[in-house]
Amino acid sequence: MTGIWVFGAGILAACGLLVYTMAAVRPGRDTTGRPPVAAAGIPGDTPRCAATAKLIPSCGAWWGVAPDVFGGLPPAKALAAAEERMGRKADIVHVYHRGGDAFPTRAERRLARTRLLLVNWKPSVHHTWAEIAAGAVDHRIDRLADSIKRHLPHRFFLTVHHEPENDVRPRPGSGMTADDYAAMYRHVVLRLRSEGVRNAVTVMTYMGAPNWATKPWFERLYPGDDVVDWIGVDPYADRRVDDFATLIDKIRPDHAKWPGFYRWTQARFPAKPIMIAEWGAFPRQDDPHFKTTFFNTVRRQIRGYPQIKALVYFDSPRAPRGDTRFDTTPDTARAFTELARAPYFSSTPVPGD
Repeated sequence: MTGIWVFGAGILAACGLLVYTMAAVRPGRDTTGRPPVAAAGIPGDTPRCAATAKLIPSCGAWWGVAPDVFGGLPPAKALAAAEERMGRKADIVHVYHRGGDAFPTRAERRLARTRLLLVNWKPSVHHTWAEIAAGAVDHRIDRLADSIKRHLPHRFFLTVHHEPENDVRPRPGSGMTADDYAAMYRHVVLRLRSEGVRNAVTVMTYMGAPNWATKPWFERLYPGDDVVDWIGVDPYADRRVDDFATLIDKIRPDHAKWPGFYRWTQARFPAKPIMIAEWGAFPRQDDPHFKTTFFNTVRRQIRGYPQIKALVYFDSPRAPRGDTRFDTTPDTARAFTELARAPYFSSTPVPGD
């Protein structure tokens, strides 16, 4: 954390991707006790929603969480506590690694049997993007590839150095230009693939803030369609946000050319699914009911944004700009649970491979 193209079956046919059916559901998949939901959103005896090889749900969207970030609990305990608090199991679990961290960890391997991992990896905190693109940490990438092949057989999401905008140093030769980022991202993904990693579904995750998105170098961050499967964004409900619509399409009067992230993605990447890879709401002293009201707008408005195929909440008692826990008051907890249990987020089974 730093800072409407109708989708559905059309994108599945356009991409020509393998579709996982109910036969591919992992054993023990939790359905939260609700009746299955058919592709049209109508309860039925047999679920017809599915996920493609790129993990795109054919209807609805994945529900995910980054549990107890900065809270100190071990990942498995943090997830169990978050799921109990929100009243359902997560489809996606967001985990963070940097540099030479050994992963997937033993706990992550266990989680990956019944949930989708979203692995957020910064390949180095010491080397520049240009150095990484030139091979400075290839030994690390190769070690990760070996670990994935041995310990992570299921498909998972991978984002490489998320939110790069505020790390850009546009001076030529800095090693941290937008072009350097794109080259770094490409190098990491292509090297993993060359080492036999075939189950990583890649996410390019932006901050998506207007002040960064209007920089002249912003478009050059993108590494290319061949190495990016999903477009991600990490928006937070600050003072400019009133509801879900203004969260995902933040605008600012001093950056009038920026249309908002969702609108930009519709125009720039109409065939790519969008992941809200981190999102959260901060408390407001002058509006103690803000979180409750905000979560209710997400439930009401999400269907109007069909290109969004995953929401992954950033649940933290100590986020850099405030407390993003989803149950800071009883009313807020009820609103969030109602959102989490909405049929829109319960339609598609988590696929196995």
